Amino acid sequence: MDADLLLLESPTAPADQLPNLIGWSLKPEGLCRDDVCIPVQDRAALGDESAIDLVAVAGLLDRPAVADESGLTAIGALRARRRSALVDLVAPDFSLPNLQGGLTALSDHRSKKRLLVAFSSW
Repeated sequence: MDADLLLLESPTAPADQLPNLIGWSLKPEGLCRDDVCIPVQDRAALGDESAIDLVAVAGLLDRPAVADESGLTAIGALRARRRSALVDLVAPDFSLPNLQGGLTALSDHRSKKRLLVAFSSW
């Protein structure tokens, strides 16, 4: 789970699917990836083996997460990465569709001042 943002179709997943979805697995010693393990104090709060709560897992990994009523779940970047962007005042690179139908990346405009306007209908 190195990406800044993960979009998942469900707020829960079977324990055996965690490595494919987020790169971490649930083991007796905790939530593990390679040789790093994060202890899980209340394993029951994560759910059972058939339905692990991905929002709770994201909290253990120090990442913000939200799930809407349809089940779409978004897991954000690590807190340290978000804090670094605020301190350094450097926006992470991203690409968005432009009016011509192609993609325009923020990095296409390095060393130029740009105003980014974000809108949401909700």
